[in-house]
Amino acid sequence: MCVSTPCGASEQFKNIRECVGTGRSRSECQHIIQSFAPGEVTPERALLIGQELCKALFNNEYQYVLAVHCDHEHIHNHIIVNNVNYYTGHTFETEYNQGKIPDRAWSKLRTISDELCRKHGLSIIENPHLSKGKSHWEWELDQQNLSWKEQLKRAIDEVINVSENFDDFLAKCADFGILVDYNPDHKIDLKFMLAEQKERNPRAKFTRAKTLGYFYESQQIKKRIESYKYQMSHSPKAKIIRTTAERFQESKGLQNWADRENMKVVSKALNEMNASNSTLEELESAAHKALAKFTVMSMPQMTMSHRIHELEEQIPAIEKYHEFVEYHKKYTSLEGKAKTKYKSDFCHELDEYNKAYKKLIELFPDGHIPKLSKLKAELENTRKEYAELSAERSAYKKEADRLSRLAQQKRDSQRTLARYMQNEQAAKRKKGQLE
Repeated sequence: MCVSTPCGASEQFKNIRECVGTGRSRSECQHIIQSFAPGEVTPERALLIGQELCKALFNNEYQYVLAVHCDHEHIHNHIIVNNVNYYTGHTFETEYNQGKIPDRAWSKLRTISDELCRKHGLSIIENPHLSKGKSHWEWELDQQNLSWKEQLKRAIDEVINVSENFDDFLAKCADFGILVDYNPDHKIDLKFMLAEQKERNPRAKFTRAKTLGYFYESQQIKKRIESYKYQMSHSPKAKIIRTTAERFQESKGLQNWADRENMKVVSKALNEMNASNSTLEELESAAHKALAKFTVMSMPQMTMSHRIHELEEQIPAIEKYHEFVEYHKKYTSLEGKAKTKYKSDFCHELDEYNKAYKKLIELFPDGHIPKLSKLKAELENTRKEYAELSAERSAYKKEADRLSRLAQQKRDSQRTLARYMQNEQAAKRKKGQLE
């Protein structure tokens, strides 16, 4: 229900929004991406399936532009849909994206797409309920480990690794820059927020633990703490054969065999104890210091990641402004019919300029726009510093893990020797040979 040229389709979308729509929705369009497994479809077949999808989902009531992309190994469809119903003026959210999650638009979209793929003999995602949707912007930040959700999850993971129990976890969250709201009497019992996020936006809201994922809910955090403690303290123990049983007392051969096996275990334990010249207390102290350095560096790294995100938003906005500002200057210099014709010919470029200008006002409310070269240099330097800091933090974490393993090994060896001595004394006592 629109022309195929980008500028023409955009203008027709806009006319429907202004003439039929309520004007209350800030969303202008919806963007759908339908992807196929590599090698399964031709571009022509992908176009056909995309058209069938649009017909089933929109029922010829929404304007849309459909394009097939072959720029990746997997062929995929891009569908840009006007957010306003062509006839009723209702928004896409009002008509489709309401109610419980199973009833929302993306769920219906996935169901229809899966049915069409089965009809055409194509593969589908078998367990979609295990995946969690997110915006493309958030997905891109996740790939760079920059999104606030990813930072929050990482910080929570660090607290879990150093907590003795759930109460200790709640108490230590503040030390790692995490605000926590826990109320066991509520259905939504656990919420989190980065302290820095609250400082930057006092109106920011807490994030439900469930939103971060299954492993960040209260019961799962409790299990993760216990599991981590178990892994750190319960490595497989060397087994000392107890020779106090009657069968060992009555058989000299069996006794000799058990003694030889026990001596092998003790010899290995002695070698492990001597593998490090440091005492157990020294190893534990060094491990704690390395972990403390790793933890302290989390806040500056978080600050850098926020700055990188800001720069990666500012630079494209300024570049886009410079790209289209000449069209605006030319337009403002004309008058009468020439001005009207220029607007008609370059409506897309002028629209892009207006968007870029609004974005700059939003990013730089004081009106001072830094030089592009300066921002790019800062982004490059900040990325470099971030990478160096990440490598340094990683090194501290590896060192802490290494020292913890050595301490655990020494602790286990000491326990093995203690069990051996207890067994020897018990065996002698049973024979009445203990002096």
